Amino acid sequence: MTIAHPNPALAASLPEGAQLRKLTSDIGAEITGVRLGADLGAQTALAIRQAVLDHKVVVFRGQDHLDDAGQRAFAEQLGPLTLGHPTLRSRTEGAILEVNSEHGRSDSWHTDVTFVDSPPAFSVLRPVALPEYGGTTAWANTTSAYNRLPEPLRLLAESLRAVHTNRYDYARTHERDAHEGQDEEKGRAQYEEFRSVQYETEHPVVRVHPETGERTLLLGQFVSHILDLKPSESDAVYRILQDRITKLENTVRWHWSLGDVAVWDNRATQHYGVSDYDNQFRKLHRVTVAGDVPVGADGRPSRALLGDSTAYQGFAG
Repeated sequence: MTIAHPNPALAASLPEGAQLRKLTSDIGAEITGVRLGADLGAQTALAIRQAVLDHKVVVFRGQDHLDDAGQRAFAEQLGPLTLGHPTLRSRTEGAILEVNSEHGRSDSWHTDVTFVDSPPAFSVLRPVALPEYGGTTAWANTTSAYNRLPEPLRLLAESLRAVHTNRYDYARTHERDAHEGQDEEKGRAQYEEFRSVQYETEHPVVRVHPETGERTLLLGQFVSHILDLKPSESDAVYRILQDRITKLENTVRWHWSLGDVAVWDNRATQHYGVSDYDNQFRKLHRVTVAGDVPVGADGRPSRALLGDSTAYQGFAG
């Protein structure tokens, strides 16, 4: 067994024949030699969880045996699941959310479901149909982005709170021409469904990770404004910090194949579904593991301003 990982305890927990290799210096790893599913085993599940905490996103190849039930059974070993989505019920079946290019494209940097007061802890994504080219996904490490801030910006970020809302639909950020494959009628219907229940939450711009103790930037596409700043000031500060998150050296990009599965720490990353596949069809299924209420560097938790996400978080079906 060869485990290229600096943590001996973690290496010992992976099954015989498993390998872990880093994808970049700051984010991403690939694990091979592991068959995901309901019978993963407690030790292997703990090892995978630790790898995700360490590397922020971990990908697996060759998981062609997985269907929706298997994907869900694997995700359940990382923690209790949420509903597939708080509002997109037409594309949600229990814990599964269908990410379908016919209804829109998630081509903006975001962290999943930050408009509720307890965003997911982990996301598990599996492709179902892929284009012949393109359709990649990129992730950014929001912990290393915080760590690289100069002290004046770090102190500023720690003092700020931002309002996140689902008035912005990441799957419909940019209007597209017909030649880009956007079904206008379906896109409009999804946009209205996405907004069918309004959510607004006040989050700290810097949260303390509940498992690692690291500090991480909590921003992304769902931010409407930063509190106590004029609109122009809010936009400028948001842009400065968001650009730090998405600096290329802070990201990793994955070229999907059928049978791949990606797991990421939603509390320490943003991601972006790259719209580089013309009008071809792309569909993936996502499962999310329930998270907790973010807490800022000053000890203050997030607070819901509008909308009750209890049914989303308390899913047990």
